[in-house]
Amino acid sequence: MARAIWTGVITFGLVSVPVGLFTATEDHTVHFHQLQRGTSDRIRNRRVNERTGKEVDAADIVKGYEAGEGEYVVVEPEELDEIAPGRSRTLEITDFVDLDRIEPVYFGRTYYLAPRGKEYLKVYALLRTALAESGKVGVATFVMRNRQYLTALRAEDRVLLLQTLHWADEVRDPVEELPDLPSERVGQGKELDMALRLVDALSGDWEPARYRDTYREKVRELVRAKAEGQEVAVAEEAPEATNVVDLMEVLRGSLEQAKDTGGKQTAARSKSPGGKRAASTTRKAGDERPAGARKKATAPSRSELRELSKAELYQRATEQDIAGRSRMSRQELVDALGGSAGRGRRKKKTTAA
Repeated sequence: MARAIWTGVITFGLVSVPVGLFTATEDHTVHFHQLQRGTSDRIRNRRVNERTGKEVDAADIVKGYEAGEGEYVVVEPEELDEIAPGRSRTLEITDFVDLDRIEPVYFGRTYYLAPRGKEYLKVYALLRTALAESGKVGVATFVMRNRQYLTALRAEDRVLLLQTLHWADEVRDPVEELPDLPSERVGQGKELDMALRLVDALSGDWEPARYRDTYREKVRELVRAKAEGQEVAVAEEAPEATNVVDLMEVLRGSLEQAKDTGGKQTAARSKSPGGKRAASTTRKAGDERPAGARKKATAPSRSELRELSKAELYQRATEQDIAGRSRMSRQELVDALGGSAGRGRRKKKTTAA
């Protein structure tokens, strides 16, 4: 059973629910020890006084802020605890916003939030359902390990997720930071049309289990091969950059390959750094119909639509080419899809008559 790394109380309005915070992911990276070359002697890191060269106990270490050259303001750990905002361990939701209004660059790490006791299940479920039905996230702040975090609370199946957000002054402006960016006029015309057809041909459902950390597998294979005295396979070189002069021809060839393979392999031998081809899709070969033409035979009812997640509703809105869908809340997507479904049924009845 997982252990909470932080405990506190979520509040929204006058409603509160005690919760625990749990890590949502785990690290499967292959870890190595540091050894002195030619030996099996481990290398250890120690806290050493740079003036005396002697090791210092952790209890004797304090934090120091350099106010001037060689001059420090010393701060004790308990002094940081005393000034920390939210010392009551409260995670207060101050705003509710649409999830798609938060740019991806702001998101940091993801955690699970769980109620601290069965007696809080009802209030916890109420908040989760309210977020799911509204299609919004709760913006809140809290303090953990002497640091304040800006966060977004969002609803997933049966659980609340907490995602840390970067503060506005931590996000860099790409226009100012990056050396070269294309203008709005670049990427138009026939090349764009061909690229869109290629994207459509290689499109499929998001299935995270299909993707693997091939580099980690290669590292494990390297360790095993060296332990057994075997030859180590060298990875293929990365593909060369596409020549702009040949761009149209490359796109055409990519699209043809996608048709030949039924959309199950990436085009133009596009591979990952480990030499693996990209993920497959269930798209049938030769199916070049736009997304809006691939609709379900029967339109779902409003009650059926309410059972779908916002992502599923958005996908259906995309298939039906509903205008303004990217700015819609979950309920607005239900209304829009329900309205289009109703028009479809009325049209069918009129035709039958």
